[in-house]
Amino acid sequence: MNEQTMDQALRQHGIQLNDDQKTQLNRYYEVLVDWNERMNLTAITERDAVYLKHFYDSLTAAFHFDFNRPLRVVDVGAGAGFPSLPLKIVFPKLDVTIVDSLNKRITFLNALAEELRLTGVAFYHDRAEQFAQRPEHREQYDVAISRAVARMPVLTELCLPLVKNGGTFIAMKASGAADEMKDGQKAVSLLGGKTTAEKTFALPEDGGDRTIIHVEKIKRTPKKYPRKAGTPNKQPIL
Repeated sequence: MNEQTMDQALRQHGIQLNDDQKTQLNRYYEVLVDWNERMNLTAITERDAVYLKHFYDSLTAAFHFDFNRPLRVVDVGAGAGFPSLPLKIVFPKLDVTIVDSLNKRITFLNALAEELRLTGVAFYHDRAEQFAQRPEHREQYDVAISRAVARMPVLTELCLPLVKNGGTFIAMKASGAADEMKDGQKAVSLLGGKTTAEKTFALPEDGGDRTIIHVEKIKRTPKKYPRKAGTPNKQPIL
């Protein structure tokens, strides 16, 4: 998928990129590939593949959710900035926070944000379990989003405590999401959520199947969650 075919595909979903946004995405690609030579940020480096499997894939989150408004968004385990930074570029009203456990990624994200002249972004080197227990972040976000970081029971425990009542947790998954949803229902309910949507679709150009899951926050998360670092993964809520 090149810049032109991505632009056309996004237009079919009501998303139109202006010239500045196209330039930012192009520069994002250049900075990503440059830094990737010094640190392992992504296995996907070919331009068309980055546009499909990083940029376009990230923006599919906006096909079924309105990001074109001032929302506080937290991205858990964003790695090289996906999905939240492509969303920020296309929907500049967003206030984006990224938390990642690897400091080298935070160093890259700070450099990238400066290069792209992004405002309304903040990057934290922290474990998600600890981050979600901090009063200044716990239940403070309109949206928590994460792409393929962990299975649903684990991801729900890391993300849902960050979402305020009435907000939304968006999980972006590859194939096999149906089984994950079944496994994740106990965690969703226990942590104060309700699954409201599950959208499955195929990426263009045989890019693979994707499922996006929406969980609405309907009550506060019990204070004991998330548990201490490493526990959600070792002992998931099932």
